Amino acid sequence: MRFPLRHFLGFAALIAVAFSASAAPTLLNASYDVTREFYKDVNAAFVQDWKTKTGETVTIQQSHGGSSKQVRSVIDGLAADVVTMNQALDIDQLTAAKLIPADWAARLPNHSVPYTSTILFVVRRGNPKGIKDWKDLIRPDVAVVVPNPKTSGNGRYSYLAAWGYAWKDSGGNEAAARDFVKKLFANVPVLDTGGRGASTSFAQRGIGDVLLTFENEVALTLRELGPNNVEVVVPSVSVLAENPVVWVDKVVKRKGTEALARAYLEFLYTPAGQEIAAKHFFRPRDPDILAKYPDRFKPLPLLTVEEIAGSWAQAQKVHFADGGVFDQIYEKK
Repeated sequence: MRFPLRHFLGFAALIAVAFSASAAPTLLNASYDVTREFYKDVNAAFVQDWKTKTGETVTIQQSHGGSSKQVRSVIDGLAADVVTMNQALDIDQLTAAKLIPADWAARLPNHSVPYTSTILFVVRRGNPKGIKDWKDLIRPDVAVVVPNPKTSGNGRYSYLAAWGYAWKDSGGNEAAARDFVKKLFANVPVLDTGGRGASTSFAQRGIGDVLLTFENEVALTLRELGPNNVEVVVPSVSVLAENPVVWVDKVVKRKGTEALARAYLEFLYTPAGQEIAAKHFFRPRDPDILAKYPDRFKPLPLLTVEEIAGSWAQAQKVHFADGGVFDQIYEKK
């Protein structure tokens, strides 16, 4: 049976289109759970930038969840080309799993941290409980919403910020810091696994008087509920939340996406990438772009994890590991 040449050529064209589509490079970005909107914008901008520079069309997929759970998924086989987290502690687990080298942080500027954040407070409109600083969070009449430090980077930073405040306020008294954090978590009615879940509990379920969360999630909560329902409180001191990024060597070598994955992360450092970070209330590392938004990013003293706990490894060992300080002080509701 013979087919007309035009049918054959049409069929061949369809095969070529299908092959081209299937061969289009695709990256998977495994990130923590309050970066969904940010990376949607980053992805669109990078795809266009890459198309302009190379003529190649690429696809960027996203996966979000509690930071520790996300990293666990990558270790268990989630084929993420890049991992974008809110703490080095989680990414270091990929080193232990032999997915990335031990010197991963040295491969991009600022120890592979293209933008930062911090922990602020969201309160109900009019601030009916008069919450102004960390000390107000341990009052018996205040319910605090914060994600679980065992599963969430957001929760760990909130915990460390509270510890750092109490430690500094008491002149370096570790026992006072421990007692303060114990009282704070006694006021937490529910521990969500991630930052977005905590925001949902506060915003949609009406739980709590104050939400502790990242600066960018504060902006999302304000947009969702509107200024007639909630407002922001900037405490006297908080924590520097660094957001490291890495390409996953074992995955990108297998998929042949190493150059693309690296370019994707390098895009975060460009003026375009830094402007997108600022748009989503992440603090740009580019000082010129940060200086453009003095009203958006309020100046406040930011303690580093190293100042508060020595290092992320030490913080994990002392505070968040099974049997650590958090397990000792937290009583399940």
